[in-house]
Amino acid sequence: MTRSDLRLANTEWQGKRASWRRGLEKRQAELAGLEAEAKTLRYFLPAMVTGLLATPEYIRASLEHSPVDISKTVARKLDRQAVLYDITKRFTFLLTEQAVRWTVVPRAAMAIQIDRLVSLSHWPNVRIGVIPFGAAVSRGPMNTFTVYDQRLATVETFTGRIVFQDPRDIAEHLAVFDLYERHALFGDEARNMLGEWAASYRA
Repeated sequence: MTRSDLRLANTEWQGKRASWRRGLEKRQAELAGLEAEAKTLRYFLPAMVTGLLATPEYIRASLEHSPVDISKTVARKLDRQAVLYDITKRFTFLLTEQAVRWTVVPRAAMAIQIDRLVSLSHWPNVRIGVIPFGAAVSRGPMNTFTVYDQRLATVETFTGRIVFQDPRDIAEHLAVFDLYERHALFGDEARNMLGEWAASYRA
């Protein structure tokens, strides 16, 4: 087997239509399994807030385009949030300003969603970084992606998800994550900015 064949063998495509046929809640169970196994989890979020950080209203609104019943999926997404309480795990979430401020729900609900990010940023095992407009970053934010430890990376697209297990692909995603992390605001700087954005929705 050539190196390119090996790399291909360690790459899996999971189509969204197949997920709809199986039931979206089954995918939530698979994600919960990945989260349970990993100790260090990194999430890059250029477009929207991930379900682990989302309010129930935000989750429901983000699934409205799905052509299937979403009630079980919403419940499973909310159940998955319990993993954040596991202090043996370390979570880093990097969100662009676009991701935080994309108006998925009415303005008052958006303020509550941003308040949740501020609250979670105080947790000892959760780091929330924000990359504001105007930050000079040389590499464009092409995709949402998640890296589980140093063994697996997933990339989200409109039509499905790509799963990478080749060490070179994982290393590349870790390098991209590190680049974005160096441009992100954390701690009080992030909370102050998030507070300003929440206030703008309340105005």
